[in-house]
Amino acid sequence: MYDLIIIGAGPAGLTAGLYGGRYRLNTLILEKMSVGGQIILSQTIDNFPGFPGGIATEELIARFKKQVDEVGVPVKDAEAVGIDKDPDSANGYLVKTKDGSFQSRSVIIASGASWKRLGVPGEEKLIGRGVSYCGTCDGPFFRNKEVVVVGAGDRAFEDAIFLTTYASKVTMVHRRQGFRCAKILEEKAKANPKINFILDTVIDEIQGENKVEGVKLKNTVNGKFSQLSCQGVFVFIGVAPNSAFAKDKLKLDENGFIITDEAMQTSLPGIFACGDCRKKVLYQVVNGCGEGAVAAHSVHTHLLNK
Repeated sequence: MYDLIIIGAGPAGLTAGLYGGRYRLNTLILEKMSVGGQIILSQTIDNFPGFPGGIATEELIARFKKQVDEVGVPVKDAEAVGIDKDPDSANGYLVKTKDGSFQSRSVIIASGASWKRLGVPGEEKLIGRGVSYCGTCDGPFFRNKEVVVVGAGDRAFEDAIFLTTYASKVTMVHRRQGFRCAKILEEKAKANPKINFILDTVIDEIQGENKVEGVKLKNTVNGKFSQLSCQGVFVFIGVAPNSAFAKDKLKLDENGFIITDEAMQTSLPGIFACGDCRKKVLYQVVNGCGEGAVAAHSVHTHLLNK
């Protein structure tokens, strides 16, 4: 029986593990892929406090992991597939994985979210080599370069406007004529001389060997193809929280994000959530870490009262 099981070893989950270890809780972290989570797709983190000029993502995550190791919290390679009440415990939970189940007095879900992909040739190969899903994370690496932004919602427009701080030209590509963003964002983007639009168009292929060199475009009205030279492609067609394993247990919003209070408490006592799987307004490493610390503190308080 663990005191705490953390699902996910991204920045939020690792921070929760660090604090869980410091509280001397018997803690286990479960991670289905590699330690670090979705942020590993970015080669460098330029906006994490304390590292002027940025820090390599792998190095930052390695530092997180070392701190977790120092407090004796293990990370197990296992994918959580469900959470149930533990029949052998009055207040505990059973975290189910593909390799078996684990008993715990509390759970922190830090399973993150996945950026929706275009699913076109060249995308996977060039992730971190010009293909990005976060303008605020990677924008500084495209100084004086030409980039493409795919999407039509608030996030696409916000990041397109942000990218003009660095890029020499931002081209927004959208499959239709209309946009889904707030009108004021559309007005700001159209007034920005660095932003232009290619509508009724989708990306058919992202081109380049070791880095992005251009995109192949397809007109959705006449089916004609064209080429556009660029050095970066930013994809903002939505994110999907990794919360399917908890959808029948916890209160989620319409997009599947876990709803919590300010203490990271979910709709079930003893289960907390933090990081990108949680409903919030900003998805960044820095606030994910803060939420992980809060979640672990809330677990400690919860267990003291049991």
